[in-house]
Amino acid sequence: MDRWTRPLAPLATALALALAAPASAQSAVDQPVDQPVYELDDSGAWVQTAAPEPGSDAAVMAEARRLIVEDRTGEAIKVLDQWLAHNQRSANPYVPEALLLRGDAKVAADNEYSALIEYEAVTMFPESPHFVTALEREYEIALRYLNGLRRKFLGFRIEDARPTGEELMVRIQERLPGSRLAEQAAIELADYYYRRRDMPMASDMYEIFTRNFPDSPYRRWAMQRWIYSSLARYKGPRHDTTGLVDARNLIEDFRDQYPQDAESAGINEALLTRVDESLGDKQLETAMWYLRTGDEPSARYTLRRLVRDHPQTVAAVEALRLLRERGWDAGIVAPIGPIGPVGVPGDEPATGAGEPASSGGATP
Repeated sequence: MDRWTRPLAPLATALALALAAPASAQSAVDQPVDQPVYELDDSGAWVQTAAPEPGSDAAVMAEARRLIVEDRTGEAIKVLDQWLAHNQRSANPYVPEALLLRGDAKVAADNEYSALIEYEAVTMFPESPHFVTALEREYEIALRYLNGLRRKFLGFRIEDARPTGEELMVRIQERLPGSRLAEQAAIELADYYYRRRDMPMASDMYEIFTRNFPDSPYRRWAMQRWIYSSLARYKGPRHDTTGLVDARNLIEDFRDQYPQDAESAGINEALLTRVDESLGDKQLETAMWYLRTGDEPSARYTLRRLVRDHPQTVAAVEALRLLRERGWDAGIVAPIGPIGPVGVPGDEPATGAGEPASSGGATP
């Protein structure tokens, strides 16, 4: 998400920092030596002060990491292949790290899709300290896919990788619920759907985000886009109004919670009026369909409900005209003209009559 997300550290930088990480105030002697340890000397240069025991599993990992940083990815993969061939099916605690490094080497070799196989294997070890790192790597790849990077096929990037990016973002939320990474994945996925103009999916994803991350700094952004995507779902008076009804409720909630932001973002009374007009148009279209099909009881009920529920709309003016034309306006106290508060005695639809169920399709 361009304006909100702080990108995670690029892979090469992260590996370089891991390889050359300085020692803390604790001396190198006191630290477990499973990675090379570097300290600043008097001249300000990094000097290696400790290293894993040669031939140990830690030494293999350190060597693979060094080769990746030096862009010798083929050699790194070969080292890790040989080690994993002997240890992958064992209980060796270095297996998740080896898989992660092999994935890193493949990413560095511009083969990120193959790297996903390695990162997925790491997620089979949720107790490992590398579990979250593997999901962070998957997030980075998913973000590139959603932003247009294509998968390689026969050496050329020609395959659409966006479905893979979508799936990865969902998996991250499932595997690390409530985490900062899951929060980023959720808002990125919602914004991706919004950019793609897939408004039903965008609306659903923004709803999921606001429910799962109620204290997120992105909440206002998500609520605004939830409103706009809900409005965009409405295709006209011959179609389902679920998006309009949702948007109306969301607009009122947003104005209550963030009154200043609502006004500056145009989420105001004028927008509510537009929603009310659209809902009125829908009811008027439904009433006209009843009239065309000869179902006068349902038409009468729908027109009177329109005047009652949306009295300030142009559709209500037309509904009131039709009611008076047919002598169905008994009990309606509003005059023709700018429609004010309307009192309509309780109308019940005739037995078996009522508005046809909305299912997103056009009214017959």
